[in-house]
Parts: sequence; C-alpha cells; structure tokens
Amino acid sequence: MNSNAAHGFIYEVAVRKPNGTLTQRERVKNLTPVEGLNHFSSVVFKSGLQVAAWYIGLFEGNYTPTDDVKAATIAALASECTAYGSAQRVAFVPGAVANGSVDNSVSKAEFVMTAAKTVYGGFIVSASPKGATTGVLVSAVRFTSPKVLAIGDVLVVVAANSLVSA
Repeated sequence: MNSNAAHGFIYEVAVRKPNGTLTQRERVKNLTPVEGLNHFSSVVFKSGLQVAAWYIGLFEGNYTPTDDVKAATIAALASECTAYGSAQRVAFVPGAVANGSVDNSVSKAEFVMTAAKTVYGGFIVSASPKGATTGVLVSAVRFTSPKVLAIGDVLVVVAANSLVSA
C-alpha cells in the first residue's frame, strides 16, 4: 500500500569563509532510506525504541545515496569526512515542532574544516563517533554541487524534517 504522505529532510547548506563571508549556498532535498522509514514507523506505531540524540555527518566520496544505505554502511560507502574540529559528528539539535516540521535553525550544525576537502553530501544518524557503523540512519543527501572547502572554512548545515500530507 502506498501513502500520499511525504517524509524527508530539506538541507540548507552554506560555506562561511574565515572572514565571515557566506558562499556556496544551496537548498536540497534528502533521501530517507528504508532504515529511517522503518525507524519512524516503529517508534510511532509499534513502541519502537526512541533515539535520544541525532548527529549530522559529512561525506567526501563521489557517492549518491540509495534506499538501502544504512548506518552500518554510510561511512564506508560514502567516504565519511572527518576533517573538522569536532571530536565527533555534530549534534542535530531540533527546535520546536510546528506544522509537521522540525529543524535545527536555532542551533545550526557547523563544521570547522581542519583540512582542505571537497564535500559531496551529508547524513543524519543516531551514532555520534566519526566513522561509526552502529545506530540508525534517517537521512542522506547528495549536495547539488560539491562544497570545496579550505582549512578554516565552516560548512553550515540546517536540516528540516517534514511530514506532509498530500
């Protein structure tokens, strides 16, 4: 049975240079993999285990997410980028829920680059360690254009999760 409802994240991504200038802005829709869809359905309808904290990761591989990608495989398949100042993946800190949507616009995820990298996309997962192969993957996105980053650049990510009845 198919539903007319839509689920997913919309990412707003920008690069902030050390002088404060914002560049390379874009807005892109994600893929919610089957693992994420199953998690949402399990928590809402089957008393599944709710996750207390979510994290945003980046990838530097020239990779396009597919429905079958999982938390166990995303780091290797997409070549997770770990060249940023945080000791772990950056927390996704959601604000208030309104109109079927929630985002982290009040507490944007910021990745301060420690090496020059080209980043192709990102993901949201329940495991905090960089490169972790555990947890639940609820979102994966390939940016419309790769983000070319220098040391000291900040990749700013706002992710909005929406449930929309069509």
